[in-house]
Amino acid sequence: MLTQQKLKIAIQKKGRLNDDSLALLSRCGIKFHVASHSLIVRSENLPLDILFVRDDDIPTLVMDGICDLGIVGENVLLEKEIYQQVNDDKTNFKLIKKLNFGLCRLSIAAPAENGYDDLTTLDGKRIATSYPGLLQKFLFDNNIDAEILTISGSVEIAPKLGMADAICDLVSTGRTLEENNLTEVAVITKSQAVLIRSNKEFSQEKLSTVELLLRRICGVTTAQESKYIMFHAPKSALAVIKNIMPGFESPTIMNLDGLIDKVAVHVVSSEGVFWSTLEKLKQLGASSILVLPIEKMLD
Repeated sequence: MLTQQKLKIAIQKKGRLNDDSLALLSRCGIKFHVASHSLIVRSENLPLDILFVRDDDIPTLVMDGICDLGIVGENVLLEKEIYQQVNDDKTNFKLIKKLNFGLCRLSIAAPAENGYDDLTTLDGKRIATSYPGLLQKFLFDNNIDAEILTISGSVEIAPKLGMADAICDLVSTGRTLEENNLTEVAVITKSQAVLIRSNKEFSQEKLSTVELLLRRICGVTTAQESKYIMFHAPKSALAVIKNIMPGFESPTIMNLDGLIDKVAVHVVSSEGVFWSTLEKLKQLGASSILVLPIEKMLD
C-alpha cells in the first residue's frame, strides 16, 4: 500500500518515453530497481514511487490527484487539454518543466504518389489519426473541410488499406513515413517530454520532495545542454575570444607557469560548441583546446 506522504510520479509504461524518463530519474540520483512487468517501483533513497501507466492516462491520473507528477509527451497533453475544453472541464494540472527529450512533431502525411502540393488538397479527404482533437483544431484554423477517422495503433498503414487518404501522426526521424511511402504535408505541432504536476495542495513533505526533484532535473537538463571548455590563449586575444564563445558565464583565467603572454581559460558554455567556434579559437592563437561534457550542474 502506498504511503500517503510519498510522492507519486507517473511515467509511460512502454514506448518512446519510458527509457528516457527512467534515465532522467536515475541521473537525478533516485535509486530504484525495475523488475519485468512492474507497475509500481519504490525509490530506495527518496519518499517517491514511480507508477508505470499508459501515456494517455498520465494527464488524467495527475488531474485526479492519483499521481502528484507525470512525465508525458506534449502531444498527449495538448490533446487532453482540447478534450477538456470541448467538454467544458477544468484542466487541473500545471506544466512545470520541458525535459528536452522525446523530441518529435505531429504531422499530416499523405502517399507520395498522390501529389499533395499544399493544404487545400486535403479538402474532402479522409485523414486517419490518434489525435482527433489537435487535427480538428488545425483543420478548422486552416479552413479545411476533411473527414477525421480516429484509430489507434499503426496509423501509417491506413492509406495502404484504403481506410484513409492521409494520416496525422507523430514523426521523429521520418523513417516510418519513408518506409510507407508517405510524405509530410504539414506540421501541426512540435512535441517533447514535459513534467506536469497536480493542482492539488501538497503536504510540506511532498512539496520538499518536489522541489528537490525539480532542482535535480534542472541540474541534469542544464548539464546536458552545457559543455566545459579549457584551452590556453594569448592574453592579447582574450577580449575577442569572449565575444565568440557561445552562451558562457565569466571565464576563469589562470596564469601559466613560466609564460607571461599566455593564460589558461576555463569556461562553461550553455550552448552547443561547434567546430567553427573551435577553429576560430585556434586562429586567435588558442591551443590545447579541450571540450568536456558536464554530468550535473546546479546554479
